[in-house]
Amino acid sequence: MLPRLAVIYGAPTLMAYLCGALPFGLWLGLWFRGVDVRRVGSGNLGATNIYRSLGPALGIATLVLDIAKGWAPAQFLPQLAIAARWPSVEWCRLIVGLAAVAGHVWTVFAAFRGGKGVATTVGVLLAIAPAACGVFAAVFAIALAITRYVSVGSMLGALAFAIALAFLSPRGVASPTFLVGALLAALVIARHRENIARLLRGEERRFAFRAAKPR
Repeated sequence: MLPRLAVIYGAPTLMAYLCGALPFGLWLGLWFRGVDVRRVGSGNLGATNIYRSLGPALGIATLVLDIAKGWAPAQFLPQLAIAARWPSVEWCRLIVGLAAVAGHVWTVFAAFRGGKGVATTVGVLLAIAPAACGVFAAVFAIALAITRYVSVGSMLGALAFAIALAFLSPRGVASPTFLVGALLAALVIARHRENIARLLRGEERRFAFRAAKPR
């Protein structure tokens, strides 16, 4: 019984984690520039550091791939759950979404040091709650335009999508979708604790659409 349960519940979760753990920012930097992005800029594997350190092309490519690795598991793995007779497809979608974000943040392919989880969270939202994803995108864009801080846009966007889920989810704040969304928002904000400290010291770097010349 236990091995069967491990396969039914563990296989989709593990697959989602491994998908989320794919360190595209690290690989693109190594393949196209011969640069280990963990040693440049902020050392983060996310799209912002790639954009600033290696140029817009690789930064945008990283962003798209990081979104995709959150969207794909949450979009397609529930079909595996249906075949495996998960009791709740909603919970399957949420659990594999969480696993994908965890994979990005703590990637096994890069000594468990990944990105902040924003882009992969956006991908998960795109699959489970497109309207909340739209709220995130709008708030992020407005905050970035006003402040020019990616970190501020990311954190306000995370807070906004959690609030949106409270209104958009079928059972409001009692909905599993809201609960998992709130957890994802909290994770995104917690991953920005160093940015918060720099903001308070007035040392946070503003975003420039004209990135530094690629190495």
